[in-house]
Amino acid sequence: MIDRYLTVTALTRYIKRKLDMDKHLRTVWLKGEISNFKHHNRGHMYMTIKDQQTRIQAVMFAGNNRFLKFMPENGMQVLIKGEVSVFEAAGQYQLYIQSMEPDGIGQLYLAYEQLKNKLEKQGYFNEEHKKALPTYPKHIGVITSPTGAAVRDIITTIKRRYPIVQITLIPALVQGPTASKSISRAIDIANKQSVYDVLIVGRGGGSIEELWSFNEEVVVNAIFHSNIPVISAVGHETDTTLSDFVADLRAPTPTGAAELAVPSWHQLLEKTTALKNQLNQLLNHQLTQYRTVLNRLKNSYAFRYPEQLIRQKEQELDKTIEQLTRLSAQSSQQAEESFIQLQNRLRRCFPERQLEHAVNDYVRINDHFQKTMSISMKEKKETLGIIIDKLMLLNPLGVLKRGFSVTYTKDNQIIKKSEQVEPNDQISVRISDALLKCKVLSKEEEDR
Repeated sequence: MIDRYLTVTALTRYIKRKLDMDKHLRTVWLKGEISNFKHHNRGHMYMTIKDQQTRIQAVMFAGNNRFLKFMPENGMQVLIKGEVSVFEAAGQYQLYIQSMEPDGIGQLYLAYEQLKNKLEKQGYFNEEHKKALPTYPKHIGVITSPTGAAVRDIITTIKRRYPIVQITLIPALVQGPTASKSISRAIDIANKQSVYDVLIVGRGGGSIEELWSFNEEVVVNAIFHSNIPVISAVGHETDTTLSDFVADLRAPTPTGAAELAVPSWHQLLEKTTALKNQLNQLLNHQLTQYRTVLNRLKNSYAFRYPEQLIRQKEQELDKTIEQLTRLSAQSSQQAEESFIQLQNRLRRCFPERQLEHAVNDYVRINDHFQKTMSISMKEKKETLGIIIDKLMLLNPLGVLKRGFSVTYTKDNQIIKKSEQVEPNDQISVRISDALLKCKVLSKEEEDR
């Protein structure tokens, strides 16, 4: 009877085998919304796929999700291919996702927008990181496919515009799963060689899938960290990749990149000719001015009548000498007068004279001080005598000298009333020159 009962494990395994054997559940195409998304540190993705009425647990293992071009997020509508089975440890059925793409938006476009937002927040596209291109480069590195039309357009345009520059093709794959690594490796090689003044990185036009290698983060990083200025030349004018945003300069086409990389020798020749003509005009103008000055000097009075000019200058020299002599005499007289004034001031300020004046001042001040001190001492002595007399009148000892005395109890209390003592009490009597020890023989009270 007990053999009828199954264990939970046996039942779960039975249900799992049933589900695994159902061909309709081996390949399931499912549409729904992601919620409770979790990306485990081992690479697996766990989530819930739901619609308006129900939900199912789902997992996408690292071996499958490494091919995703976008990062799943909560609330995203997705289209899923997978299979349904049972997770035995929890006893629940769940969806094992094999592939996934956004619903209503292309997978590549979503990945493009996600990576663009990420790099923009990290500052990859800021103008402050852009490097200036050299005006007259000597060596240009071209990173592209050696068999594509882009390389021919670039080389032809550069040779036509600026034939003296050296061009080196650094071959790289520009399409396919390994293209991004090939492009980034070519950029690193160019930087290590340190012989290039500018790099052109690009290819011809194509679909977003064909241009996708220029949207890969490894290529964007290589361009951002390049020490050599980079011109991005990907696709046609309407094509825009992340390499265009991070590059130091974006060209609409490979031919446009070649035109931006080098100047036109025709334009340089025209500019040089214009500068030459401008220089000739400037030199002719200055030469004309110098000739005018020279002719004016040749026709001047000094060159036409030198003897008259010399006689005139001699007269001016005589007048100048007379004026100088007169001014010199005046200056000498003023200096002598100033010297005499200073000498008189020095005599007045001679040290012996100053010392004599100082001694006289000292004697006068000292006499005045002695007289003042004598008068002040006399006044103070008189004042002190008056105060002493007043004090003597108030001094108890003075009263005692006149025959009075002060009586104390044995506790040294002044006796003021008869009730303070009794017969046979010991008392003390203070007179002017002694202290008497006495004894009360009797006490007689008086009415006053």
